Order: sequence, then structure tokens, then C-alpha cells
Amino acid sequence: MEDLNVNYNGKQIRSHKVMLTNRKTCTISGVVDVLSFDTGEVLLETDLGMLMIKGKELHVSRLSLDKGEVDVEGNVDSLTYSDIVTAREKTESFFSKLFQ
Repeated sequence: MEDLNVNYNGKQIRSHKVMLTNRKTCTISGVVDVLSFDTGEVLLETDLGMLMIKGKELHVSRLSLDKGEVDVEGNVDSLTYSDIVTAREKTESFFSKLFQ
């Protein structure tokens, strides 16, 4: 099921999928890491950016980082993506602005 030949911005990544069923069960693939989670918010790093899941009574029911898969259950209110900005990119951006 996992597709490792997806090309995104010139790099090979795992296929990323999000399936939300009845706003109660969310199955996500292409997950690199689970950065934090509590009953109100789950923050995931995916191959395509950060994914924040907000809701109530959230819990991670299945986690397989080897396969890059996570299941989240609870009352899902929102799914929000943002780009991944590494510490190196922040430093490069700071110095590039400084020396312009």
C-alpha cells in the first residue's frame, strides 16, 4: 500500500494520505514523526509538511512510524497543514536577510 516513488519538489517521498471517517476516525499515512499529542491536539510531521489535528477527546489509537502510519480517534474539528521549517533553513533565512 505504501508508495515510495512519489516525487515532490524534486525529492522522493512516501505517499501521503489522510482519510477522515465521520469526523471520528482519522487514518494518516506518510507520517515521519509524532511531535506532540493530547486530548485537544495532535501534531504530526509528514513528508509534505506539518499536520495539526484539533478536536476533543483525541487519542492516537495506532502508531507505526516504520510504515509511516497513524490512526487518531476522537471528535475531529480541524486538519491544518503548514510547511516544515528546519533550524538550518531558519538560520540561512536570517543570514540571507541580514546580508542583503
